[in-house]
Parts: sequence; structure tokens; C-alpha cells
Amino acid sequence: MSVRMLYGKYLLSLLFSSLAALAAWLCVQGSAFDRAAARVTVRACQMQETAAVSKTSLRETVDEVMSEKRVLEYEVLRKQPVYELSGEDYDILLRIVEAEAGGEDENGKLLVANVVLNRVKSPLFPDTVREVVYQQDYGVYQFSPVKDGRIDRVTISGETRRAVRRAVYGEDLSQGALYFAARSAASGESMRWFDTSLTWLFAYGGHEFYG
Repeated sequence: MSVRMLYGKYLLSLLFSSLAALAAWLCVQGSAFDRAAARVTVRACQMQETAAVSKTSLRETVDEVMSEKRVLEYEVLRKQPVYELSGEDYDILLRIVEAEAGGEDENGKLLVANVVLNRVKSPLFPDTVREVVYQQDYGVYQFSPVKDGRIDRVTISGETRRAVRRAVYGEDLSQGALYFAARSAASGESMRWFDTSLTWLFAYGGHEFYG
């Protein structure tokens, strides 16, 4: 075999070796590319999942806020006054409660306010606080502080203001009472009328309440 032929075989072998190495390198690079592509795909999926979770969390947060807003709106609406009183009627209610129940606790004051407002609602009595408080039947006053003028001389306490506000906003402990009396301060004749003409409901503090 000549030197030229040997040299040719050597070159051919070298060429095949280079091609084989190139093919191996391409395979390795292709695998790396595939792995990189896979990582990008996984990362994109994770980002989509994170975005979906964030969107869901945001929606849940918004829903929760809106729900709390609706509850707050309901509470605000629920606390509207039950009785719409003029400024004059409100002042008279404060004064008669202070005059009749100044020595009672807040619930005792609330009960007196309840009785006045029960009369406003009742078809048996006038339709406003002023008319109820200043009502006279055959010259007889319904409330003694009106007769003796104490209603005009009282200093209204914070406790009375709270009690009247509770009554105006609908809190009622009165069991529908339309009358009350302080037995220790009333005349025997007056109490006989209460006991024989009305239905006794309960006693609280210094007052007895009747329907």
C-alpha cells in the first residue's frame, strides 16, 4: 500500500471521528436545550399558578371586604331611630323623664321614656310627645311634674340622655305599659284607681307599671 493511500485512510478516519464528536456534541447541546426549555416551561406554569392564586386571593379579599361593608351598612341602617321626634318633642321627653325618674337608674329612666312613647303609639292617647305629656282629663294632669312645674326646672343628666336615646332607637323594657306610679308618693285614692282599673305588670325601682 502506498504512502498516499495510507494518508488518505488516515484523513478519512479523522473526518469520521470529527463527525462523530460533532454529533455527540450536538446531542449534548440538544439535551441541555431541552432541559432549559423544560425549566422555562415549568417556571412559566409556576408563574401562571401564582398569578391564579393571587387573583383568587385578591377576589376573596375583595369579597370579604364587600361582605364586611354590607354588614356595616346593615348595622348603620338597623340603628336608625324608631321614633321620629321633633326637637321640641325630644326636649320634652328628656325633661319628663328627668322629672319623673331623676332618682332611678338608667333602666328606670328608660322605662318612663318607654311609657310616654307607648302612649304616642296608642290610639287611646294623643299622637305627639308634647300632647301626651301635657294631656289633662277633666283638669287632671297625667304627669305630676307638669302640674307642679318641675318639668321646667330640671337639669337633664347624661344618664337621662342615654336612656331617652335608647328608647327613641327602639329599646323597650316596658312590656307595653301605658301607666306608671310611685306608690310611696301617690295618694291612696290614686293608687286604688291604678289597682282596680288597670292591669299590674311589674315593679322596677320606685315605680310600678300598668297596662
